[in-house]
Amino acid sequence: MTEELEPVLTPSKDARQWAMFCHFAAFLGMVFPFGNLLGPLIVWQLKKETDPFVDDQGKEALNFQITVALAMLVCFLLMFVVIGVFLIWIVGVAALVLTIIAGIKANEGKAYRYPFCLRLVK
Repeated sequence: MTEELEPVLTPSKDARQWAMFCHFAAFLGMVFPFGNLLGPLIVWQLKKETDPFVDDQGKEALNFQITVALAMLVCFLLMFVVIGVFLIWIVGVAALVLTIIAGIKANEGKAYRYPFCLRLVK
């Protein structure tokens, strides 16, 4: 008895690259304020119609960066009671690592889901 598996369609090389760019566009936040939100938003808006994989990963990247921005805001407010100083570093390092992982997975053609992510953009 052999079971037939449905073929898994791998996104095209171009779609994988644009999906990766959606995630890595968040690094614009290192260049100018709110670049971590604007970068993924712009890339997603420009390329979401070209491929469903790019649309999915663009939404995922944008949702994660919105979550990170909210977490950073909370950390900033908590700086008044000192704990925010430590938490802001933890959130920053976690965001950096997870963004790199997501970009690599997207380039491999695998849909990545960020942990602890608010999915506000659907």
